[in-house]
Amino acid sequence: MKELQHTAARAEQTLIIGVQDETTRDNEAKNLMAELANLANTLGIEVADTMLVKLRERNPALLVGTGKADEIVAAARAAGADSIIFDHTLSPVQQRNLEELAGLSVYDRSELIIKIFASRARTREASLQVELAQLQYSLPRLTHASGDLNRQKGGRYGTKDSGETKLELDRRQIGRHIKEIQDELIELRKVRATQRKRRERVGIPRAAIVGYTNAGKSSLLNRIANADVLAEDKLFATLDPTTRRMNTRSGTLLLTDTVGFVRKLPHRLIEAFKASLEEAADADILVHVLDANDPECDQHYQTTCQVLTEIGVDTDHPIIVYNKIDKLADRSPLDFFARRHPEALFVSVKTGEGLDKLVERIERELSASEQEMDLRVPMADYAFVSLLYREATVLSENHDDEAVLIRARIPQRLVSRAEAYRA
Repeated sequence: MKELQHTAARAEQTLIIGVQDETTRDNEAKNLMAELANLANTLGIEVADTMLVKLRERNPALLVGTGKADEIVAAARAAGADSIIFDHTLSPVQQRNLEELAGLSVYDRSELIIKIFASRARTREASLQVELAQLQYSLPRLTHASGDLNRQKGGRYGTKDSGETKLELDRRQIGRHIKEIQDELIELRKVRATQRKRRERVGIPRAAIVGYTNAGKSSLLNRIANADVLAEDKLFATLDPTTRRMNTRSGTLLLTDTVGFVRKLPHRLIEAFKASLEEAADADILVHVLDANDPECDQHYQTTCQVLTEIGVDTDHPIIVYNKIDKLADRSPLDFFARRHPEALFVSVKTGEGLDKLVERIERELSASEQEMDLRVPMADYAFVSLLYREATVLSENHDDEAVLIRARIPQRLVSRAEAYRA
């Protein structure tokens, strides 16, 4: 496993290898290969050429057959590539053998995504999660690299020569570092859990923006919540959950932008960024953003729902938002989307078209989750009355000698607390 080959004068050139097995349709394989090229571009790697390989049987040594491997190497050399990137998971043995055969750096999709996450991490927690994923990815490759060291030193497999001793030392150091990172992450999760409980006590409802990477989630948050969140036309611009207050006619809402999804997202990264996705799991409202201009829009919807379901998020009743309609030269696809998702909204974050309807839908969802209650709040607990004026809809207020008599529409998160004062 080699490092990315950037120089000041020339960006790394790569050959993209799409891999189509018996379960992958032709169009899907081509779209996945194009997506991999975009992932490479996100890291500043230029695509010198692409090649689609049909995989009938998996070669444990090279993934593909020896003849096809020779074709790939020849194509890489003809394109002047510095590296080869496979749209398929490579085992440590396959990666090492391909690098030896080509004399070039070889990556798979998982390693590329991990590197992108590393370049995007901005908070301590995100940096730790990425480092953990990198170490877990590298550890088995370190084991196989020791075979080369043994052969160079004349050692036999299973002997305690200096190469293997160094390997054991490296593995112990990595193991200790993994444990240190995991311990620190546990503490950071405790802090985040405390913050979440504090928000729950305040009773402010929450919405989470989810969707495929580069669908425009961060831009949407910026536009409707007057936030200032990094919004780039690049994959995985957002890793950390970013929460902003949004004031609506139905009250205050906490709106959270979450990490974008991508097909074949490595499972270690799903776990690593569960922190971001937990905000979606705990949300009262789910806003699912899709890129209406992307031909793979429907597949992106399925991918996002699948990952959300895996972590326990209810995806049955989201607010579905098709973004980037300003890029559609022909708007006939919107008819298809409307038939598929009759309640969907069509917006352009760039021009502002349709955003008023989105805000209205969010307000309607908030109102629908409210419960009308008659309360009798003792004067000593007047702070709760103040909370109702901030976070609920107060319909009437009267007083007797000892208490405040309130009729209000109470958000679901405040109902359990309000029950203590029910008249």
